Amino acid sequence: MDLDAVRAFVAVADAGRFREAAAELSVTQQAVSKRVAALERHLGVRLFARTARGSAPTIDGQAFLPHARELLRAAERAAASVRPGRRALRVDVIGRRLAPADLLRDFHRAHPGYELDVVTLFDAEAAVDAVRTGTIDASFRAVAVPPRRLPAGVRASRVYDEPIQLLTGPGHDLAAERAVPPGRLAGHRLWMPGLVAGTEWAAYYDELAAAFGLTIEVTGPDFGIEPLLDTIAGSPTLATLVGERTRFAWPADHGLRRVPLRGPTPVYPHSLVLRGDNPHPALAALRRYLADAPYGHGAAGTWTPRWAG
Repeated sequence: MDLDAVRAFVAVADAGRFREAAAELSVTQQAVSKRVAALERHLGVRLFARTARGSAPTIDGQAFLPHARELLRAAERAAASVRPGRRALRVDVIGRRLAPADLLRDFHRAHPGYELDVVTLFDAEAAVDAVRTGTIDASFRAVAVPPRRLPAGVRASRVYDEPIQLLTGPGHDLAAERAVPPGRLAGHRLWMPGLVAGTEWAAYYDELAAAFGLTIEVTGPDFGIEPLLDTIAGSPTLATLVGERTRFAWPADHGLRRVPLRGPTPVYPHSLVLRGDNPHPALAALRRYLADAPYGHGAAGTWTPRWAG
């Protein structure tokens, strides 16, 4: 159905005259007449009757009028849903407890006027493809491929290096340390059952283990964060690795310890992946915010994988 014809019909119904409707729509009276006539042919009914005062909706026109108004409102809602600045910015954050979600929360607190739609995709390949196709506007990822291998139009910029920490129970040998060098973890049992081969986070920890002679165990089913923390809390030998800004909550009697790694400090390289031609104003604001915020990357005394851009 021609929305211009529907709009002309509503304008005539409201004004009562074709001439006034034409002025309201900034078109000629002849154009309004042609649009209404075309709509009548499409519907197979007369919509207006001529009166001494102008034009009034027929019984069919009165029946159609509320639906015509709803059609125009629906069209406006549809256009607004994709209009730059009106549609929510859709961003992938890997996991809602992890650093990218924290960065996005910081951005939203600083810019509450922008609407956000936060999603979690499985891995970098899925996220990059979603950015390429426009399913999402941006993704926070560790990009384990050279920029030249990203799809055409997709770019990645490193926005935050997140320090990695050791998480232990109170009875672990390293629980009381203020900080330890990553090489000192060689020989200790590091348990990370959530690592999935082929993902960017598995690639990161594989290279971390190779660089410092570590053994990371991935055996056993992954029952989630809470069972992992329960096990670590009660073990004098098991520990795991977590990001500095990863948000965990555990019972007070667990006594878990976060131990910084220094000398060097391994950091996880988060990049913002987006299409260069995306005009969404909230995306531009997010990029400015990340550039100005004190997150940064490439600090002295840190370690990143060789593939980190």
